Amino acid sequence: MFSPVAPALLTVQDEVRAAFGWSLEADQSSASALGQRMTSNAPFGVPTWSPHERTARLARLAERCSLAPQVVVVGAAATVEEVEAAAAPDAVVIAADGAAGAVPNHLDLIAVVSDLDGGKHLDAAVDRGLTVVLHAHGDNREAWKRLLPVWAAKARPPGLVLTHQAPDLIEGMHNPGGFTDGDRAACLLRWLGVSNESLAFVGFATDRVGPWSGTTNAPRKLKKLAWMVEVLDRLGLKHDALLQDESL
Repeated sequence: MFSPVAPALLTVQDEVRAAFGWSLEADQSSASALGQRMTSNAPFGVPTWSPHERTARLARLAERCSLAPQVVVVGAAATVEEVEAAAAPDAVVIAADGAAGAVPNHLDLIAVVSDLDGGKHLDAAVDRGLTVVLHAHGDNREAWKRLLPVWAAKARPPGLVLTHQAPDLIEGMHNPGGFTDGDRAACLLRWLGVSNESLAFVGFATDRVGPWSGTTNAPRKLKKLAWMVEVLDRLGLKHDALLQDESL
């Protein structure tokens, strides 16, 4: 159904784990636990979170992207004005976690790619019932365990697509490659078959932590952004995504 994931987009996950001293077992455990919690016909009491409905949600996301004349990917360093200026008529928008806060409400924000540290801006997207491409890794197991019941209690729970960064196949979840929310969004779109020519990038920077990043360790975040550049380079999108970044 979707494009094959280039091996280099998956091996970078092992390289990142090695660089930061993170555990593959922790990533696998978090993802497997989430996958198990989401196997029923109504996970957390939400029928639209069933495996069948998540598959349908992913298919609709792919269709929306394929039919749109432009897909705008919004990173954490974006301003509202930059997003407004970048979006062509009838464009759809994918935001990296808290960068959803940089997307004006009149634009068509169709998904938020999140590992759950987007703070109040992710909360606002959830309150709107938007699709969250929820990523499980070793450091956010407690976060998804805490937030999913809260989201399930909403009058209009968000749509879900589940991703992970382990080499194993996990039923009901996907690994499109990449590492940070921003470059993982680009990997997701490549996997969905969106052409480079259809993509526009706003707010991808390497020299500063963007205002939409939520709670984060700034020095470590800058090291993560260097890996974001590496992933974008492997996608052939480094120049397009970082055209406005004076640090390169």
